[in-house]
Formats: sequence, C-alpha cells, structure tokens
Amino acid sequence: MDFTVSILFLALLIPTTKALDPCGSQPDGSDLSVIPIYGKCSPFNPPKPDSWLDTVINMASKDPARIKYLSTLVAQKTTAVPIASGQQVLNIGNYVVRVKIGTPGQLMFMVLDTSNDVAWVPCSGCTGCSATTFSPNTSTSYGLLDCSLPQCTHVRGFSCPATGTAVCSFNQSYGGDSSFSAHLVQDALRLANDIVPDFTFGCINSVSGGSIPPQGLLGLGRGPMSLISQSGALYSGVFSYCLPSFKSYYFSGSLKLGPVGQPKNIRTTPLLKSPHRPSLYYVNLTGISVGRVQVPIAPEYLAFNPTTGAGTIIDSGTVVTRFVQSVYNAIRDEFVKHVKGPFTTIGVFDTCFDATAEAQAPLITLHFEGLSMTLPMENSFLHTSAGNRACLAMAPVPNNVNAGMNVIANLQQQNHRILFDVINSRLGIAREACN
Repeated sequence: MDFTVSILFLALLIPTTKALDPCGSQPDGSDLSVIPIYGKCSPFNPPKPDSWLDTVINMASKDPARIKYLSTLVAQKTTAVPIASGQQVLNIGNYVVRVKIGTPGQLMFMVLDTSNDVAWVPCSGCTGCSATTFSPNTSTSYGLLDCSLPQCTHVRGFSCPATGTAVCSFNQSYGGDSSFSAHLVQDALRLANDIVPDFTFGCINSVSGGSIPPQGLLGLGRGPMSLISQSGALYSGVFSYCLPSFKSYYFSGSLKLGPVGQPKNIRTTPLLKSPHRPSLYYVNLTGISVGRVQVPIAPEYLAFNPTTGAGTIIDSGTVVTRFVQSVYNAIRDEFVKHVKGPFTTIGVFDTCFDATAEAQAPLITLHFEGLSMTLPMENSFLHTSAGNRACLAMAPVPNNVNAGMNVIANLQQQNHRILFDVINSRLGIAREACN
C-alpha cells in the first residue's frame, strides 16, 4: 500500500496547516511537511544557530555512545543491552515520525531508527517521563501481553517468573546515563491512512536519566519485533526515506512504506545480514575514492564478516559517518594532498582548512557492490559560523570501540532516497532533493 509518512526533524508539535501554507501538508494529503527545529516552519520558532558546525558537533556528541551500542549488538539474549539509538530529540540529529497509537488514535512523534527493533513509548503515570504520554486507559484496542507469548522472548532484558503467569516486563539501559522499565503491550498503530493492528511495543512506566526520546522510538530494524516485520504483507518488507538537510527551512522529506511508489530504476546493492548483529543493515563497501584517486585500503578493513559483525552498516541514528581508524586515515591522507593547509581540529573533525580552498577540495565517493555514491559538497563539508573554516565531515570510530564496523550516517545520507527491500535483500540509493 503506497503512502508517505511525514518525518518531523527535531520537533514535537504539528504545524498549523493552511491553504497554500508552505509549512503545511500537500493539498491531496499524499505528503506531509518535514520541519526542522531551526527552520522557519518550526512551531518552536527558535533562533538560527550561530554555527552549523557547532550544531552538528553538538548533535554528534552522543555518536560514540551509539557506535559503542551498535558494536555490542548480538543475537537476542535474555539480558539487557545498552541502548544509544535515537538521541534526545531536541538537541541531537535524529528524525522523528508522526504516528497515532490506540483507538481513537493518540498522536506521538517517535524517533525513527533503522538499527533497533522494539518500539516503545512513554505511558501515562510514567515516573520521569515527558509531559506527552500515551494513555492506555482511553484506547479500546489496548492490551497487555503476558510471559507465555513468544513476543516476550524477543525483547532484551525481559523479566518473567519461573512458574505461573505474569505480564511481560522488561528493563533496558539507554545512552550510557539513562534507563527505563516497560510492559510489553499491543495496540493499533496508525501511519497516515494505514493501520497496523495489534502492534507490539513497550509501554514505559519508569525512566531514569535524561536521554530517553521524549515520545518514544519506532524501530525499523530487521528483527521480528520491528515495524517492517510486524506489518507483514501490508508493506512487503519494503520502505525508503529521504532525510532533509539539518539546515533546510522549507522542505519535504518523507518516509515511504510499501513497494508501490518507490523509485523504479534505482541502483541497488545487496543487503547483507550478520547473525551476530541481526538487526543491522549491512552493505558491501568495496572501496572509497577521493576525487579520481581510489584510496589504498587493505581489504580486511572493509570486508563483511558475518561471524564477528565487522563490515559496513547504513544507520539513520548516527549523525557523522565513521570509519575504522585505518580506513579513515587513508581517506584523510589522500584528501589533504588535494587541499591547501594548514589543517586544524574542531570538535570531532580533525581535517579543517581555510574555506577558500574548498573549491579545490575533491569529492568523496563510496563504492558499494553494484553502485557508487558520490557525496555532494553539502554532505561532505561543514563550515564555521564566520565561514572561514571548512571541515571534512567524517570521523574515525571512537577509540573505545573495537568492532571493525564502519557506519554510513544520516549527515551523508541527506537528500538521497535510501530504499530498503528486506525480502529481496537489497538496498537502493539515489539522489533526491528533499529539502
């Protein structure tokens, strides 16, 4: 079934829709506006940030925790695993999707995450949650799930008695400084004009720490509890998104669910799956070019290893693309040959240079099996507020992570249509101006 679900970037409220309103929905209802918190369409009307470089550095400040989380993912177990996906909505570069839960539907803006499976939302009466919560008591289609059901065993950190019956409960840590407890429940999930009945998710009843997304998380990973798995034949395991730039004012990014309406001639690369980290979307990154030069990289630093989980993933929740140190060093060393120095470090970026030299800066091309992705300038470089310095917008994997895993992040994905076809194990990439 074809439709487009709006993604609302760093915002939690609905804009008022008016005739010919550039911030409103399309007249035919086929698309909904995407609004950044720093944009003119934001309901918060915040001031324009002094520096987009500083803003991205701030948004990427929790990337190391997320990369560490991704590196620790293993096949489902009965113990809790740290979660760092979908950082705090109002100060981190995540994207949230507008959904309604329950009957009648209650509006929630949930963080969109391709590397997590189980969805969860704060529920009424929750200790430590935000002001906006889901109210189970007002939904006629709500139901608790008990420990006897197979869904319970798919949730990390579930707790059940050895004998007898009980509601399925689970506890998870999040972002290094936060944790939550929840019951596993079912209710109707409404996405635009579609309804996923009996959708299973966590109903949060207690939160500790400040990093839990205020209105929850919607998992689009590959596991049995993700939206894609639970929606069954409705979407046939197919979805795509176009993420707008952080700097956009008026734009129309979108999440499209289902095979109808997806680009027909998009070039694809195989999706790979690791039993070690089954929720993640792996691709075969075969090489990287800086300008016309194919960077010399030892094959073992790019190779997919299903046993260890090493390789390259596409992830919507990490802000800045990260490469293992040897790969990053090779890219940087080739890049500095083409751009006049001196080079300085600003935040996570160690290859910053005089912006007047940007005209000579080479473009970065990521080579995947079956397709290549040349990053536009706006996906490759960030500038200081005065515009006098530009930085190569990539970084090495944090030192405390030893996973051998490269992450293609949302800054580099912006203004591209990224197509996930889980059933046929393929991922498509095509340029699309969603600003």
